Amino acid sequence: MGRYRPPSPKSSHYITPEGKQKLVDEFDYLWRTKRPEVTRALSEAAAEGDRSENAEYIYRKKELREIDRRVRYLSKRLDELIVVDRSPDNEKQVFFGAWVALENESAEVVRYRIVGPDEFDVDPLYISMDSPVARAVLRKHEGDEVVVVSPKGEIIYSILEIRYTPFD
Repeated sequence: MGRYRPPSPKSSHYITPEGKQKLVDEFDYLWRTKRPEVTRALSEAAAEGDRSENAEYIYRKKELREIDRRVRYLSKRLDELIVVDRSPDNEKQVFFGAWVALENESAEVVRYRIVGPDEFDVDPLYISMDSPVARAVLRKHEGDEVVVVSPKGEIIYSILEIRYTPFD
């Protein structure tokens, strides 16, 4: 019997047009290209005989399960996503899709773009809107100071700049 794990909290449903396109491309690749290749290899491995000792068959079954799991996730997730394809009316405040320049107490400047939880790993400068840093800066203005609670302690950032186009 396994340990009980509470369900993870629902992540935000917002995504940029580029992020949604990447998910659609991944879904199409898995469904139209990768899955047929794996099923073809699986049927060839199954034809080789005893399946219980056939490493190729066992590997392909596992690979097919992983592809099917990801395809199911993507098909559900794509249905519930909300594409944010325009800048907010007030561009002097931090909202989804903003590029934000932050300065910490050591005068180090970091730049981030606030994106949806499905696309934060695309680029090291992208952070999820559900992350502690993004939650701290959302709805703030240039010049505001925010406190971010991290595992290393509290970090105080000052918002230097807010843009809705990439930094140069």
